[in-house]
Amino acid sequence: MGHAAAGSGHNLDCDIAILGGGLAGGLIALALHRARPDIRVRLIEADDVLGGNHVWSFFEGDVDAEGMALIEPLITHCWDDYEVRFPAHSRTLSMAYHSIRSSQFDTMLRETLPAEAIRTGEKVASATHDHVVLEGGKEIAANAVIDCRGAGDLDTLDGGWQKFVGLELELAEPHGLERPIIMDATVEQIDGYRFVYSLPFGERRIFVEDTYYSDGPELDAATVEQRTLDYAAAQGWKVAEIVHREKGVLPVVCNGSFGEYWRSTGPVPKAGVRAGLFHPVTGYSLPEAVRSALFVAGHVDLDGEALHGRLFARAAQGWRDASFYRMLDSMLFYGADTSDRYKILERFYRLRPALISRFYAGRSTMADKLRIVSGKPPIPISRGIRAIWHGRQTQSRQRKSRTT
Repeated sequence: MGHAAAGSGHNLDCDIAILGGGLAGGLIALALHRARPDIRVRLIEADDVLGGNHVWSFFEGDVDAEGMALIEPLITHCWDDYEVRFPAHSRTLSMAYHSIRSSQFDTMLRETLPAEAIRTGEKVASATHDHVVLEGGKEIAANAVIDCRGAGDLDTLDGGWQKFVGLELELAEPHGLERPIIMDATVEQIDGYRFVYSLPFGERRIFVEDTYYSDGPELDAATVEQRTLDYAAAQGWKVAEIVHREKGVLPVVCNGSFGEYWRSTGPVPKAGVRAGLFHPVTGYSLPEAVRSALFVAGHVDLDGEALHGRLFARAAQGWRDASFYRMLDSMLFYGADTSDRYKILERFYRLRPALISRFYAGRSTMADKLRIVSGKPPIPISRGIRAIWHGRQTQSRQRKSRTT
């Protein structure tokens, strides 16, 4: 059904209702408006602002030219290269890196979309593929509904966690950092693989994030924040003010049931993390959020039921395509001691820049995969095989427990 057909139904409040005004939902709304400004979109967000409280960053290789055209107006900071630091290896890579701040995301969406398209402060009580009920009882009928309200039931997945606390700091003196440090793993290895991430936003403004690849999801934000400040002090950065705080816990997936994860949030078309579209190793969802937005914009004439089928098939294929990354996660969490996990990343960052770029984009070639696992591994081969077997056994037990 196209817009004319959808619009001819007098009982429809909009053509497409998007639940969740975060990264995935907001980008879908932008892509739809750019492709078909005649489409009536409703972007429904429970919070009072769009995009939450985030700094999203990505490598230029994460998105293609069409994707970059979509998100370029949202970018707030750009760098031509970035740095990594490990105990036995440091490197600067000539690869562009970009950041998007949620405040800019909110501003651009409000400036670009029609005022009636954005509904913030509205919580969803229930939804189907063509109908939404808000808390308070108001109903919205749509040709299609897309649910982008964050993760589904993570108990259907198995793996570890990436936990972080980030602080945007105003310094008393210039920090002297010329480019981002994507990973500084020369720090003490606490609670799994730990590294610190630094983005120079201005001469005296820097974003510093302390990150852990850990076995459990528990996050002691106050303790990690203090470690972040300790790191800044160790770099000689004198903090005048903490301007912004953020924290998060992202799944790092080794195994699981994609079908159960999808069904955990009901038979509604889904995109973003809710559709399982995030990188299994990094937990990042921006590249897939961009691709999903362009995909939906190219299928705008589908009704909700047909769109559900297309999005499910696409996400299921994405799950299958990501099996290599889940295998690497199994080796990281089940094959390496927590104090030695950094060695896996240290070895990875000795590889060719183009391979690294494709890895982060989730587009590793077969040659890339062979190169990543070949050569002298950072953990013994026998332990790596046991790690993969452990992951498969865990998945099998999970499936049995859910059917009994």
